[in-house]
Amino acid sequence: MNILIYLIVAAVIGWVATRIMHDSSNLLINIIVAVLGAFLAGYFLSPIFHVGTINDAFTIPTMLVTLLGSIILLAILHIFRRSSR
Repeated sequence: MNILIYLIVAAVIGWVATRIMHDSSNLLINIIVAVLGAFLAGYFLSPIFHVGTINDAFTIPTMLVTLLGSIILLAILHIFRRSSR
């Protein structure tokens, strides 16, 4: 049951990140972006803000850190997409 809740929260966070970055992606991409963003945030942002990610707990601060990691991941992907054209 926890994995289902995790995927739903990840999908919502990924959807919010894609809306902020004006990216049009499907649900699977949103989940992948949020999960990878959570790992990215856990590695780089958690030590700075002293807050975990959704991999640790489902709280507002952890969701915000995960959202920030997802936005950073989308920004990196946009840079690579632009340079490949």
